[in-house]
Amino acid sequence: MSEGHGTDRQPLNREQVASFLARVYDRPVRHLEPLGGGFWSSAWGYQAECDELVVRFGENKSWYEIDRMAMAFDGPGLPVPRVRDVGIAPDGRAYVISERHRGSFLEDIPIERAPALAPTLTGLLVALHDVPAAPDASVLWHSPDAPPISWRQFLMAGLVDDPDSMVHGWSASLSADPTLSRLSLGATERISALVDALPERRDLVHGDLLHGNVLVSPDARRVEAVFSWKCSVRGDFLYDAAWCTFWAPWHEGIAATKPLAGVLAAPSVRVDPGALVDAAARHHCYELQIGFTHLGWNIWTGNQSDLDATAIRLSEVLDRGPLSRLEGPQSTR
Repeated sequence: MSEGHGTDRQPLNREQVASFLARVYDRPVRHLEPLGGGFWSSAWGYQAECDELVVRFGENKSWYEIDRMAMAFDGPGLPVPRVRDVGIAPDGRAYVISERHRGSFLEDIPIERAPALAPTLTGLLVALHDVPAAPDASVLWHSPDAPPISWRQFLMAGLVDDPDSMVHGWSASLSADPTLSRLSLGATERISALVDALPERRDLVHGDLLHGNVLVSPDARRVEAVFSWKCSVRGDFLYDAAWCTFWAPWHEGIAATKPLAGVLAAPSVRVDPGALVDAAARHHCYELQIGFTHLGWNIWTGNQSDLDATAIRLSEVLDRGPLSRLEGPQSTR
């Protein structure tokens, strides 16, 4: 097992954040409070004059520029917080200041609220599907200078331990463990058998709908905010559905909403040419790719418990194969 990785910087404390914001606004801010954050960042809520805002600190300014670009996707069912400022703090950290939205994280909704959450989650997946794409839309929509890449190439690239990637160096540990080696080989062989039949769609894919990136209202009846767009690409809308279903065993509320069935039954999806073709095989391929990439992620972070749990889940998906019965309309070639 490799040692854990991440930023070498120590998290900012309250005094440091208050000092930074006082320089930004030339006066102290009010009601400063820690909001936690993801693996790569920390977040603080505060009030400046009459505005409720959030400042996040991280290592990569480009990720926050993507959040600013994603404001173009804001619309009914897909509220994207407005970014006020992106920059580099005096200590070299990247920061973003955005308007604050309140709510509960999608993955924290309990199973008792699943009846209310189901149409909300379906609406979010459909809203992502419905964002128009230009005929020449790039998979890496936020990186116009990047070499062109197909959706299939993007998926297969996630299976490679690329030394130029921030997350790298995991393949040796994967190969050294007999159980993980067999599992990863089985997953890659299955993905390789399915990938050539995947459609080159250009739907909007968020790519990380859990992990504190979606806020919903207290009654779970509406989405309040969708942020952290650094994993977003243009591809197959079923990838976000697969993201929800792969991690569903960890989140009973999401599991009970049957997110795949909901999006497949949506009117705008049903009338979309090709959207339902081979849906089970596509969904299966994406679940496998998500599971495989998170074997590497958990090796890289040194999280043994999550690695073990992800391996069990990936093995279940691999043994199960494509869902033999999708609870929604589907078609085949």
